[in-house]
Amino acid sequence: MKIDLNCDMGEAFGPWRMGEDAALLDLVSSINVACGFHAGDPQVMAATMRGAVSRGVGIGAHPGFADLQGFGRRRMTLSADELGNIVAYQLGAAQAMARRAGGRVRHLKLHGALSNMAAEDVQIARACFEAALRVEPGICLFVLPQTAMEQAARELQANWVGEIFADRAYADDGSLVSRSEAGAVLDDPAEVGARIEAMLREGAIIAASGKRIPCRIDTVCLHGDGAEAVVMARALRDHLVGAGIAVSCATAG
Repeated sequence: MKIDLNCDMGEAFGPWRMGEDAALLDLVSSINVACGFHAGDPQVMAATMRGAVSRGVGIGAHPGFADLQGFGRRRMTLSADELGNIVAYQLGAAQAMARRAGGRVRHLKLHGALSNMAAEDVQIARACFEAALRVEPGICLFVLPQTAMEQAARELQANWVGEIFADRAYADDGSLVSRSEAGAVLDDPAEVGARIEAMLREGAIIAASGKRIPCRIDTVCLHGDGAEAVVMARALRDHLVGAGIAVSCATAG
């Protein structure tokens, strides 16, 4: 058994720093790089991608809403054409920066509120994914399984992988528990390791209630912006490897 560990990165901006990207790059197998709309800038993108290339870590574009102040977590109402354009624009920027760093963009993962909305509405998911596929037909889409994202990816016959979150609790419908609710974010490394191992072996999301939601799981997201992000990432990787589960990029090749 093997699994990809991915992490959102390149979310600093100018002199403002976020996350321990250098340390996390040694622990994950793929990264999702902010493209300048919700976070990141050309210098940050370049440094992040160079670090990934030097370590053989897979590079993905991480487009979100143009919302630096809200870190892309505020919902916006855009037309399908506008959604497609912001995704294509950010993917193109990521491709250029990756090539300059000696690498390539292997996958695309939506960020924040844009991701949440695409998980709920197949038309939003389709607008985003169609745009990405027009730019790069073979790109791999990271999707939240058993959501509108998966439906759109299947309808488009796209290359996709199913993603779950290491440190987030799930509701019975397979959606993430709102960050405003107690217990939504998990912070015990031992609990997270055992929980993710169980999900991988069962091939199912395990909701906070204990309900099992069968789904495809190819990659696990580690959030890189928390105070204990590196500790959490190292503990999860060590637990999985110790359990005989290899860590390998889901979009390798």
